[in-house]
Amino acid sequence: MTTHGPVLPLWLCEVCERPWPCSTRRLELLDEYAASPIALRIYMWSHLTAATQDMTWAPADAVYRRFLGWLSWSRQTSCWSGRPARRSSPGTGR
Repeated sequence: MTTHGPVLPLWLCEVCERPWPCSTRRLELLDEYAASPIALRIYMWSHLTAATQDMTWAPADAVYRRFLGWLSWSRQTSCWSGRPARRSSPGTGR
């Protein structure tokens, strides 16, 4: 279990006092959810929802980037790896 949890309502890391999720917690989350990147997005979305209620002073786009923007996801890449997804060749089924 991590010690890099959020201190509410400011959403700062309890260890390094940086905006949560801090870089350490981000790496931990990527490792914890490596087998289920969609679950990580759902988890972070739930925190985004709570944070927007606490951080009414913060611009919405900044809060979004902080909680979800660091998660790279693309239809062109395989889950979180940044490598191109495998595609079958036309007509070959491979």
